[in-house]
Amino acid sequence: MNRLTTWPLSDDDKDVGGGVRAPVRGREAELALIEERLDALARREGGIVRVEGPAGSGKTVVLAEAAASAKRRGIRVFHGGADPDAPSVPLAPLLEGLLSGEEPLPDAARLRDLATVPGQRFWLLQELVDRLREAARGGPLLIVLDDLQWCDDLTLLAFHTVAARLAPHAILWLVGVRGGRVPPGVRTTLDRIRLAGAHEVVLGPLGDRAVARIAQDVLGAVPAPDVLRVARRADGVPQLVVELLGGLRDEGVVTVDDNGTARLPADSFHDRPFPLHPFPVRPLPSVVRRLDLLSDAARELVETAAAVGRPVTMGLLAELLGRPSAALITAVREALDADLLRERGDHLEFRHEVIREAVEAGLPLPVRRTLRGRTEALLESGAPPDATRTPPVGGAESGDRGAVDRLRTAAAELAPTAPGPAADLGIRALELIAADAPERPTVIAETIPLLWRTGQTARARRLGASALSAGGLRPEDEGRIRLWLARLSSESDFAGAVRLARGGAALPGIPAALRAQLLALLCLNLSMAGDNEAAEQAVAEAEEAAEAAGDRAAGATLRVVDSIVSFHRMDWSEAFRQADRAGALAAELGIAPSAWVPEALWRGFLLNAAGCFEEALAVVDAALRDTRNLGHAAVTRMWRMIRARLLLDAGRLTDARAEAEAASATTEGTPGATADEPGGRGNLADVTLSYTRMRVALHTNDQEAARSCAADARRMRGDSAPLVRNMGSWMLALLADREGRPDRAMAALDDIVAALAEERPSFVGPVDPADAPALVRMALRAGAPERAALAAGAAERRAARNPAVPILAATAAHARGLLDNDLGRLLDAVRLYEECPRPIARASALEDAGRKLAATRISEAVPYLDRALTLYTRAGAERDVARVRRRLRTAGVRRRPASAGYVREWPELTASELRVARLVADGLTNFQVAERLSLSPHTVSSHLRRAFTKLDITSRAELARLVGARDSGE
Repeated sequence: MNRLTTWPLSDDDKDVGGGVRAPVRGREAELALIEERLDALARREGGIVRVEGPAGSGKTVVLAEAAASAKRRGIRVFHGGADPDAPSVPLAPLLEGLLSGEEPLPDAARLRDLATVPGQRFWLLQELVDRLREAARGGPLLIVLDDLQWCDDLTLLAFHTVAARLAPHAILWLVGVRGGRVPPGVRTTLDRIRLAGAHEVVLGPLGDRAVARIAQDVLGAVPAPDVLRVARRADGVPQLVVELLGGLRDEGVVTVDDNGTARLPADSFHDRPFPLHPFPVRPLPSVVRRLDLLSDAARELVETAAAVGRPVTMGLLAELLGRPSAALITAVREALDADLLRERGDHLEFRHEVIREAVEAGLPLPVRRTLRGRTEALLESGAPPDATRTPPVGGAESGDRGAVDRLRTAAAELAPTAPGPAADLGIRALELIAADAPERPTVIAETIPLLWRTGQTARARRLGASALSAGGLRPEDEGRIRLWLARLSSESDFAGAVRLARGGAALPGIPAALRAQLLALLCLNLSMAGDNEAAEQAVAEAEEAAEAAGDRAAGATLRVVDSIVSFHRMDWSEAFRQADRAGALAAELGIAPSAWVPEALWRGFLLNAAGCFEEALAVVDAALRDTRNLGHAAVTRMWRMIRARLLLDAGRLTDARAEAEAASATTEGTPGATADEPGGRGNLADVTLSYTRMRVALHTNDQEAARSCAADARRMRGDSAPLVRNMGSWMLALLADREGRPDRAMAALDDIVAALAEERPSFVGPVDPADAPALVRMALRAGAPERAALAAGAAERRAARNPAVPILAATAAHARGLLDNDLGRLLDAVRLYEECPRPIARASALEDAGRKLAATRISEAVPYLDRALTLYTRAGAERDVARVRRRLRTAGVRRRPASAGYVREWPELTASELRVARLVADGLTNFQVAERLSLSPHTVSSHLRRAFTKLDITSRAELARLVGARDSGE
């Protein structure tokens, strides 16, 4: 028997046969692609390669082979991975790979310390970026990260954040992930790296030739046809082939004849040409390990399904296990995620029949027989699946306090996971309570947040307003109603929220904790409104109240206020420190970030402002997954607004527009909405959606959308909140500048320029640091160099106070280069923007540098203009593309028009629209497309609607025919 050299193996790839491990078989094409990327890495071209395959497909062996090849080339290799058996330590899979081995990154202790402190994660990622960037200067790096499906959220965040920031450097990321179902966070990460251009290596089933070679490796002899028939039962999965044949070999069943051929006993097939079960399958080690990773409930479910012996419904499993179907949801998901079961219509079945037999083989024979017998009896009787019912209160009449108490208890139990049904129960309870019942205000206070979370904002507001106007409330009840009305008003009316919170805090005799919460919410809305001085003055009283009451939740909100104030004062380091403290405190209190709004929204904004797009998007997408799963409609809308803004800054204009339209559509479609709450209105929507839609319209030359946004901007200028007023002014200035009216643009910015001159710490435009060069450009066009100097000076002060934030240095250099017409500073900006995921801002600097060079050195200008053209084209910034084309033509260069979609056969569609169209043409529903692309169904609908219009079609059937024709080249 041959003893073969083994590779480092994961649970998916370990051998069971006496240490025998088949070498890589049937993966020549996949390894060749990885070799091509290693060749490119040697030329200092980085990137990402994703190796994906089902359990047992050999992905870890492929990664090990790639790492060995890289080492032979002299490439520095870091190798990490997740282990489902090990304790979950945040960031450990990546850190262990980077901080151990032959050449670890320096100062490992500091990085490990930063990883253990939630409040230091921003700086940890910055440290990792800096260390890896420095290491890459010394030579190319290969970073291998295996078993992504088991990685913790912080590792996922660090991976795609650090990889995105270091994209221009000679670093190749080689990541392995199990195929099929993966946790939502992992799927989001995979979608992001795919959009970023990651190369994909998919390990499918092996062909007969490769299976035959593995059989020869395991058995040490050429397999006879009967042995190959057994091997084929593994469906081309290398690990199952090895374990099936290794088991036969170890039990001495396989014999090797004089000709060196491995055979089975002559009577094993009973003269049947294609036997189903030549030998009973024993428990397979890989299957046993996967079962051991399951919870008790999931393992019991999998074993029961194996004993049934056929595809099984949820109803049948519920009957066999004696539980309601709803109680099995978590266990079913766990079994699907473990790649043991898969969905087939409304049934569950095993991924491979061999796996089912292996699981069944581990059960005692009496258990198997009993379960099989019960299954047959249930199927013959036609027993219906169970039904989950809520305790009835039918027949209850008005004033039935017992029924009311039961409804309130049920609502409280359902609220965390099912706010919609909980809200219905709350309303039903109110219907049974007499108008003058003393407990009615308490139930109103309990029901308002449930209505708000389910998107019934207007109904919640009317319910609270009617209670307040009726009067006669106990101070505590009035305070709680005001608290929730203020929180829901934080989305639409900062000033209204301030009035409600201030009035509630002034009520006599309310509990200390309630007063602390009202004061904290008062401060939060003052800071969000842009009234920085009032927020700072109110914080002291709120801090004292929170400390006296021992209310840590109010304290967490006040840390967010401190962060916003520090941001206004240009102290971004302190802003991040306070935001991290707030998040850590909320986590200690068990407050879910997804539901902690508007506080948690601030962190996403702050990260994005600092140029940490990937990390900000991870925060937002995680929150969106949670809120959608829990049915928190209003909260989902707020997170979607922030996501639209992130996509704008990332240069994904089509996605930003679709997300903004989706957020507006959900506002318009909110149950209980009134005429005074149309989509897109309200303070938070104004400063996120209206601004996003305006910028997209300007970049894409969508004049109709720009006019619509201008109407919003004029309305915003009359708002009582300084933030909203100034954002409206900034939007009008952008529009006037686009229309060639610089004097009008400057007139719109009088208040903003005055604040810059006085160095007032207020939330006035330009809010985004990347807008500073635009303000300088506007002022110069208007013949107001003193105003341009104020804008450049503010950008430089902000950069000087925050040297660890690359985007601030880039925008300051850009603004100063424009002001002084200094080519050197413009080139500095181009270089600094390379560290920031702001493609449109970088394209602007490239364009300005090219424009400056073109005055005297045309040939040197062309590469800068070409790079700007590429970035604008990718973003879909049609107006900017046209302008750069004109500059190139003036320089004597003509470039062929290109679509943002990058697909010649689809010039009408953007890349985002094409991705959606192809999936829809494949038969996926909007919801399935949304799940696949990590979008909202509303965003998918927006993309699809635009695709239908551009292609002049009206049905999915037409789309399917068109996709088939174009993609086949007809």
